[in-house]
Amino acid sequence: MQISINDADVFVSTGGRVADEHAPVLLFLHGSGQTHLSWLLQARFFANRGWSVMAPDFPGHGLSGGAPLTAIETMADWCHTLITAAGHKKVTVIGHSQGGLVAMELARRHPEYVAGIGLISLALAIPVNPQLISMAEDNEPAAFDAMVTWGHGHDGAFHDHPMPGNSHIFMGKRIMASNPEGTLAVDLKACAAYADGEKAAASITQPAMVILAGDDSMTPCKQGEALAAAIPHAELVKIEHAGHMLPIERGDDVNRALRRLFEQTGA
Repeated sequence: MQISINDADVFVSTGGRVADEHAPVLLFLHGSGQTHLSWLLQARFFANRGWSVMAPDFPGHGLSGGAPLTAIETMADWCHTLITAAGHKKVTVIGHSQGGLVAMELARRHPEYVAGIGLISLALAIPVNPQLISMAEDNEPAAFDAMVTWGHGHDGAFHDHPMPGNSHIFMGKRIMASNPEGTLAVDLKACAAYADGEKAAASITQPAMVILAGDDSMTPCKQGEALAAAIPHAELVKIEHAGHMLPIERGDDVNRALRRLFEQTGA
């Protein structure tokens, strides 16, 4: 699906099905340097089980035009514009990593549009090593290598990708390389600059779920547990022996957990 926002064409995956205007809406937000492809296992699963799915490529990512957005707050407002442009009044928003920061900020800034929130591989903040930012600016392929290596746990590094013919490592590099040059550095800087995680978490009153990976090297579980504790009534789910890229590495486990959340929100 293509939508025009701020004079730029935006690609939104619907999980391979025409959106049902009467079905509850799920908005999936990808992480730094990623695209809608990081939600393949969720988009198709839920689109074929009674939900209407929206998994956009943020501006300057994947199949979407425009320049990458430079702040989490700007991304959250962009998501609000996307929701209204698509004709929706309320969504359940799911964010992975950077997308989780955006999801929290969306719930904080536009709570009337959020029925529930799912946060995957996230903490109250995502501090980024300045060396990684410099690497993304000066030698993107090396940054891609570092990101996908840190991003996967044992299963991601040593087992086949759920999509036949792919591997987690090579698929991750291909996704990141599909974005315009410089996109990853912009995303990493936006994550590093965001400092309102505690305020955003405390503002969430909707049903919430935090899903963490036991072997996450990017957002360790202890930090994710602090996030869950900061959100009133959040359900905490921990998936052992998995890395940061949970949605693709352990898609079945993630989908089972998210389904419980979606059945609570009903929107």
